[in-house]
Amino acid sequence: MTNEKEQNWNLDNSYTKLPAIYYSIISPNPVSSPQIVKLNKTLATSLGLNVEELQGEEGIEVLAGNETPESGASLAQAYAGHQFGGFTMLGDGRALLIGEQLTPAGERFDLQLKGSGRTPYSRGGDGRAALGPMLREYIISEAMHALGIPTTRSLAVISTGESVFRETELPGAILTRVAASHLRFGTFQYGANWGKVEDLKELADYALNRHYSHVEKGENPYLTLLEEVIKRHASLIAKWQLVGFIHGVMNTDNMTISGETIDYGPCAFMNEYDPETVFSSIDTQGRYSYGNQPGIGGWNLARFAEALLPLLHEEEEKALELAQGAMEKYPELYHQNWLSGMRGKLGLFRQEKDDESLVENLLVMMHKYKADYTNTFRLLTIDKAEETVLYGNEEFTEWYKRWKTRLENQEEGKEAALNLMRQHNPFVIPRNHLVEEALEAAVEKEDYTVMDELLAVLSDPFNYSLEKEKYCSLPVPSSRPYQTYCGT
Repeated sequence: MTNEKEQNWNLDNSYTKLPAIYYSIISPNPVSSPQIVKLNKTLATSLGLNVEELQGEEGIEVLAGNETPESGASLAQAYAGHQFGGFTMLGDGRALLIGEQLTPAGERFDLQLKGSGRTPYSRGGDGRAALGPMLREYIISEAMHALGIPTTRSLAVISTGESVFRETELPGAILTRVAASHLRFGTFQYGANWGKVEDLKELADYALNRHYSHVEKGENPYLTLLEEVIKRHASLIAKWQLVGFIHGVMNTDNMTISGETIDYGPCAFMNEYDPETVFSSIDTQGRYSYGNQPGIGGWNLARFAEALLPLLHEEEEKALELAQGAMEKYPELYHQNWLSGMRGKLGLFRQEKDDESLVENLLVMMHKYKADYTNTFRLLTIDKAEETVLYGNEEFTEWYKRWKTRLENQEEGKEAALNLMRQHNPFVIPRNHLVEEALEAAVEKEDYTVMDELLAVLSDPFNYSLEKEKYCSLPVPSSRPYQTYCGT
C-alpha cells in the first residue's frame, strides 16, 4: 500500500455499496517501468492532491496501477450498450476505478485508470492502451473543458515501459481520467437486462443522490431522473454542435448520467462546415456524423428511458406514457439550447422571429462554399468578413446586410455585440492536424514541447490574441480524408 497521507488521497468508494452485479473487484496489473510524461498540476491541486508527491515514486506507482491507496478501491464497472445500434453486454475492458476523490471544495470525482490491464470484461483484449491515444484524450478533454463543455478530464499520462501491439508495436501508456462519475446509460441498460428491479432501483437512487440531490424530486423521483438527464444532454449536444465537435462513437455506453462528454477515441473537430462530416474509420454509414448527433442523442435517451420503465410505473402502459411525455420535450430543449448559442455566436441579445433563418442561411452558404466553421465565426467576430471564403458572393452580401441591420437595431450597441460574440466563438480549437503534429513529436521523438505549447493555447480559447493566429491555420489539402480510430 502507498503512503496516501503524503499524497493527499481522500478516497471514498460509494460505488461498492451498489449490488455486486455492477462491478468486479480486480487485482492490479503491474507494469514494469512506469514514468510520468504528463501531469495536470492545476487539476491535481483542485482535487486536493499533492503535486510534488504525485510525481514521486509512490505517486507514479498509483497512477500506473501498480499500487492502490489504502482507502481506495480496485474495480471494473459492468455496463451494456447499443454500439452502432446493436445491443451487447460490455464493461470496463481496460479500465480500473481506484476510488472517488473527495476534494477540499466538497466535490466527489471518480479516478479511473484507462489502459491499466485486463478485467473480466476485456472480451479477448489485452486491456492496455497506446501512448498516442492517451495523449490525444488528454489534449481533447482539456480543450473541451476550456471551451466550457461538460467533460471528463485528464489528470495524468504514464508511460508503462511496455509495448502494446495493434497493427504495429506501440509504446504503452495509462491515462488517469477524472469524472463526476462513470455512470452511463449503458449501466442502467445492464441493470434492466441482467439485474432485478431492486438492483435497478438502487442504481437509480444512487444516481439521483450523486448527481441530482439538488433537484426537487416530486412524486416520481425516477421520472425526475429521466427529465434531468434529458435536460443535460439537450444542453451538452447543443454545445458540441456550436463548436463543431464530432464525438464519433455515440454508443449508449458512452453517454453519461452526469451529462459529461466521455470517451475521446474517434472524436475530432470539423474544419469546413458539412453536416455529413464523419471522422471515425468504422462509421462507414455516417450514423454518428455531425448532423446526426442531435437525433442520435434523442435515440440514446430513448434507450435510457426504456431501461427506467420498471421504475416509472408498475403498469407498463402508464410507464410508457410517462417516458414518452418526457422524451417529447427533448427536441425542443435541444433546439432552444442550440439557437440560443447561435444567437450568441452572431451577437444577438434577444429573440426575434427572423433569427433562425438568419442562422440557417449562413450555414447553407458555409456548406455551399466549403467555409471553415470556426474561422468563419472568428472572422465575423473580429470584423474581417472580407477574409472569409463567403465574401464577394451576392447571397453573402445580402445576408451580411441583414445581419448588420439586426445588430444596429439592438440597444446594447456594436461593442457589446462583439463582446458577446467573443464569449461564444473560440479563437482556437484543437485542429486535427495540430493535434497530430503534437502527438507525433511526443510519441516518435519524445518531444513534449509541441504538445505543451498547444495545450497552453487551448487552455484559453476565447482569448482573441494575434499571437495565436498560426493555430487558426487549416491543414494542407490532402487527397486522403482525416480519420480517427476506436479502441486504440
